Amino acid sequence: MPYHRPIPESQARPKTPGGIGNLVEAEKLLQIAFLLPSAVLIGWLGGAWLAHIFHHKWIMIAGLLLGCASGLTMVIRQAMDAEKKSSKEDAAAAPADPDRK
Repeated sequence: MPYHRPIPESQARPKTPGGIGNLVEAEKLLQIAFLLPSAVLIGWLGGAWLAHIFHHKWIMIAGLLLGCASGLTMVIRQAMDAEKKSSKEDAAAAPADPDRK
């Protein structure tokens, strides 16, 4: 018996907002909220550990600044990714307007 593939739909199915989708969005926002403080804390602890080993106080400050920079970089990356995804969803939901430039 031959296998007949189903005819593909011409348009993607629209996403309906549901409980799981809302939880996923909330998790993404919480991840952004916890990322910066945790990066600063890890940088500070790493710098304090290295300052204790090498007996230089400036290493702790450098670790703190490195944690701030890395945390801020990741927050900006995630925010830009979320914005890009949101604009793609908005563009897919909006009908094509040939008069719009």
